Amino acid sequence: MRKNIEDITKFIFIKDEPEKSDIIFIPGSSNWGLAETAAKLYKRGLSNKIIPSGMYFYKIGKFLNERVTDERYKGNYRTEAEFLSAVLVKNGVSDQDILMEEKATNTYENAIFSKELAENNGIEVKSAIICPQAFHARRAFMTYSHLFHNTKLYVVPTDTQGISEDNWYKTERGIEVVLGELRKCGEYFEEYINEFGNRAVL
Repeated sequence: MRKNIEDITKFIFIKDEPEKSDIIFIPGSSNWGLAETAAKLYKRGLSNKIIPSGMYFYKIGKFLNERVTDERYKGNYRTEAEFLSAVLVKNGVSDQDILMEEKATNTYENAIFSKELAENNGIEVKSAIICPQAFHARRAFMTYSHLFHNTKLYVVPTDTQGISEDNWYKTERGIEVVLGELRKCGEYFEEYINEFGNRAVL
């Protein structure tokens, strides 16, 4: 069992040492830690543009302001992107360097709408940093790499919800979330590999 846990951990919880990039992407979330991480990278000079993405989870139909429990960031936000942008500004990022993407309701839409937004603003994305939740790192990487074929991607995750590579298997919640991500990665990859196979045949 220990070996299986180690293998799942290595697959799901990926992370890179980032280098200077054309843009920083933040997949949609109501967790402020992702924007705090992105702001730190920005202030280190690793990128001068950030795209926080997300409207809200489509099954809920609104941004859950009650999930914002940190007093520094409480407010009345319409979208995940608006919330993440506010956190970025409060952590030293210039408004002018933030491009909000407010249509996405899932990871695939985070990636494709962020790509469209970058292109519409004349940004050629040869390299990019992705700032997801740690347990979401593999799926975020798979999704963005599927859409950004010729882009060097660096994943810089943030531990959230009390779930990390060191403890996920110690709680029912951690096991549920991480194995859920494992299943979703399989579902995503099946679709992507079929697309790749069809292109190869053509």
